[in-house]
Amino acid sequence: MAGSPQPPRRGGLLSSFAEPSAGCGLQSGAIRARNSELRIVHCEASGFAADQKLFTAHFLLDEQVTTITIYTDGSALGNPGPGGYGVVMLSGPYRKELSQGFRLTTNNRMELMAVCVALETLKFEGSEATVYSDSKYVVDAVAKGWVFGWEKKGFAGKKNPDLWLRFLRVYRRHRVRFVWVKGHAETVENNRCDQLAVAAANDRAHLREDTGYVAGQ
Repeated sequence: MAGSPQPPRRGGLLSSFAEPSAGCGLQSGAIRARNSELRIVHCEASGFAADQKLFTAHFLLDEQVTTITIYTDGSALGNPGPGGYGVVMLSGPYRKELSQGFRLTTNNRMELMAVCVALETLKFEGSEATVYSDSKYVVDAVAKGWVFGWEKKGFAGKKNPDLWLRFLRVYRRHRVRFVWVKGHAETVENNRCDQLAVAAANDRAHLREDTGYVAGQ
C-alpha cells in the first residue's frame, strides 16, 4: 500500500521465489504450502546449479496466518456535537466489540478514531488486518495515499492531524488493507458498529472529552 513499508510477502504459495535452476539438488515443487495462509520462516537448501555456481535457496514456512477482520463506524449528533465510535473485530471464533462516546467532536474524528482504537487493540506486531469502513474520508485518504502526502507537508491546512499521526504510528506496525462499504445498507457488522457508535454518543453519563478536537478549536 502506498506510503507504507512493504516487508517480504507473507501468506502466499512461495510465489515470490524463482524456480530452482536445473541440477541444483532441490527439485522444483519439492516444498509446497498446504494452503494460502502459510507464512515464512527459514528453511535453507543448497546445491550446485548447472553452471557449477553454488545455488542457495531460502524458503519461508511458518504457522498459519489469520487475517483479522475489522469493522468501524463513527457518529456525531450535530456534527460537531456529542459523538461516539463503534468497532467490531473478528478473528476465527473470536469477536470483540468496542465503543466510546465523547462530549464534543465530529463525525470524521469518530470515524478515524474508531480505526485507531481497533488497530491499537491488535496484540501482535505485523498483524494482517482488513478494515471495513463506510467513511470515504478515512478509506480514500489511506487507499489513495493522500495521508502520506499530508504527512510530508506537516498536515498544513488539514483537519485532525493529531488523529492522523496516531493512525500512522499504529498503521505502520501492521499490514492493513482498507475496504469501503456503503453505510446503513446490508453489511451486518457495519450496521452493528453504527448502533454501538450512536449508543455511545447518547450515553451522556460516560462521555469523555475529545481533547484533540477541543484543543484544535
